[in-house]
Order: sequence, then structure tokens, then C-alpha cells
Amino acid sequence: MDTLYFKSIPAKYRAPFRNYYTLQNLQSIRNCATIFFAVNFTLRVMMLSLPISITKAQNFPEFDFMNWVYLALTPIFWALSQLFLKHIRQTKKASPFMVLFVFAFAMYIILSGMYSAFISTGDPKNSLTVYMIALIVISIMCVFEYDELILLLILTEIAFTTLMLYAHADPTTMLYDQLISVVLLSGFYLISRYFYSYKSNYYQQIIEIRSKNVEIEKAGEFKNQVLGMVAHDLRNPIGAVESIAMMIELEDIGADMQENVYMIKESCTKARSILDDLLEAAKNENINVIETKKIELNQYLKSIIDAWKVQNRFNVVLLSTVNPLYAQLNKEKFTRVMDNLISNALKFSKDSDNVELHLIQQDKQVIIQIKDHGLGIPQAMLPHIFERFSKAGRTGLKGEKSTGLGLSIVKQIIESHKGNINVNSVEGKGTTFIIQLPVSY
Repeated sequence: MDTLYFKSIPAKYRAPFRNYYTLQNLQSIRNCATIFFAVNFTLRVMMLSLPISITKAQNFPEFDFMNWVYLALTPIFWALSQLFLKHIRQTKKASPFMVLFVFAFAMYIILSGMYSAFISTGDPKNSLTVYMIALIVISIMCVFEYDELILLLILTEIAFTTLMLYAHADPTTMLYDQLISVVLLSGFYLISRYFYSYKSNYYQQIIEIRSKNVEIEKAGEFKNQVLGMVAHDLRNPIGAVESIAMMIELEDIGADMQENVYMIKESCTKARSILDDLLEAAKNENINVIETKKIELNQYLKSIIDAWKVQNRFNVVLLSTVNPLYAQLNKEKFTRVMDNLISNALKFSKDSDNVELHLIQQDKQVIIQIKDHGLGIPQAMLPHIFERFSKAGRTGLKGEKSTGLGLSIVKQIIESHKGNINVNSVEGKGTTFIIQLPVSY
């Protein structure tokens, strides 16, 4: 922490920091005034309940008079602090009147403590506890600029000297008491500047964090715009290449050319899948609320399986224990989830292996399991597979590449459906992804 015992906060932070700490000062004054009034009210009740003989004690009239003064003045400070608080919350700016008000309250509390020390015994060195407490309270609760604090110290010392003269102290006593006051005021100065340093450093850190957050948000928005634009614009040339490959395939071509055309189509499919991942990552950034509707899951999952059977030679089967079963889904986004998980299962399975979709109901939860009997996932990779741009991505059995985005998108979409996803895997025996969703009745 940068301590500012003899200087102020840098100029660029000074005005906003003043607005910040003035609001804090006014809140402190309101709380302090409440406590101070409660203490004096309690003392007044005690004095009323004590025997009348106590009124003949030394300096009782002064205590009695000052108690009434405190009971009269403190609510005024409380009311003004409320008024200033309302104003500063509306305008977000500290006015000179607010600064003057804080200064006046500080002098009020310090003088109250100082006068209590004098009237307690007439000899301040024997009873400076209240004076010291008043200085500590103000140094901790209120923040002052360097020049304001110096002025407060000077006025406090002048008031102390005036009270010493009023008490008709002899020169030796006056010198001794002045030394005590100087020690207390030095401590007051150091404590006050320490808390000024602490609060100013905290404020600067908050401002810097907010500034960085704004920069990060802007960079994130720009990244998503570029990502979405690039991914979208690349779809057209990839689609053109795929169309040309399909036109070539219609002609009478040899086996070698047929193999080349197949590779072109496969490459286009992989590239389109990568672009879909990028577009989905950009589209789903910080989106937690989506539109859903009630879907019957048996029919929905059968339609997904039928689409896969048309496109692939692989065998995907549905095993359901309950029919009908409903859930609230965004059909477009959840199809993206199922396609991704089925694609992953096929990627790491042999052509002869089945991929099983299990549909189960447990209490008020829908359980969808996507189970394969392929390579499985190494235990070291399991904690990282749902991370964005995860390094846990692996090449499929047929050379399929991974972007490291697919499963992070899957997790995000499922969580936006108020569900969750887990995975169980045994290396060499297969993997099961388990989706849990609320049942819709």
C-alpha cells in the first residue's frame, strides 16, 4: 500500500475520490450521530433517575448543561447528514457545503471530547480518555484531504489552549498538558493519514478493476463480432467447394477420383462443423436465458436418430423406459447438443459399434444418456473436457480434428436449460455422457 502521510492522491483520481469518500463520510456521520445521541439520551435518563444529592457533585451543572446541548445539536447533524446523503446520491457529486459540514461535525465531536476531559476534574491530564476517543473516532470514520487535516489540527490545538486558559492552569501544568495534547494530535494525524492512504489505494484499485473490466467486455464483444463474421463468411466458399465436389461425383469418374471427391466432401463437412462450433461459441457468449417449449422426448430423439441414419452408416439406437416424457427445450440449440455428443461418440467408436441413447425418468428429472463402446477418455483428461478450447481434445479414429469448443458449448446450452451434464468413462471400454433436465408436466 502506498502511504500518503504528506501528499494527496494523484490528481486524476482526486475529484472522483472526493465524491466517493464524501459519501462515506456522510454515512459515518449519520451513524456516529445516532450513537452519540443514544449515549447522551441514556445519560439523561440516568441523571433523572439518580438521587437529587448528585446534583451537588463537582462540575455537575456543566455536565448537565452540555448534555442538553448534545441532545439538541446531535439530531441537527443527523438530519443534515440525511439531507446531504440524499443529494449526493442523486447528483453523484460532493459540494463544498458537504465538505464544510463534515469538517464541522469533526470539530463538534473533538470539542465534545475535549470539554468532557476538562470538566471531569478540571485537570485534563488526569482525564484525557474521552478526548483521545473522540480523536480516534474521527480519524477512523472520516477522510480528510491533507490541507483540511492540517487546519483541523490547528483549530483543535487553539481550542485546547483556550480551554487551558479558561481553566486558569499554572504555566507548568499548561506546558505538561500541551505536550500530552501534541502527542494525541500527532497520533490523530498518523491514524487519519493511514486510513486516507488505505481508502485511496482501495479506491484506485476499484477504478482500475472497473476500467479493465470495461476493456475486457469491449474486447470480448469485438472478438465475438469478428469470430461470428469470419465463421459466417467462410461457410459460402466451403459450400461452393462441396457443391463442385457433388457435381463431379455425378460424372463418370474412376475409383481414384471418387476417393478424392470423398475426401473433399469429408473435409468440407469437418470445416463446416468447426465453423458451427465457432459460431455457437460466439452466439452463446454470456447467454443464460433462452426460449423453450414443451417437447416429447421419445419422438424428438427418434427424429435425431433418423437424421443420423440418413447421413451415416453408423448404428444409433434409442432405449427408452418411459413414454411419453416431456421437457422444456429450445429445439434448435438442444439438437446442437445431441448432434455434438453423438458425433463425439461415433468419432471414437468402430463402425460395428452401436451408440445408445438411453431415456430415463428419475423422480422429477429427465435422464438422457449417450453411451458408446469406443476408446474411452483417459482419467487425466476427464476434469478438462468441458473447458473452452480444452487441450483434452483428441483426433478421432478416422483422423477427425477437435476444436476444443464442442463440449464447452454443450455444457453451456444444457445449463441454460436449467440442467447439468456429467461423464463416466473407462479407457478402452467406452464413454457415457449423462444429461439431467427438469421434467415438464
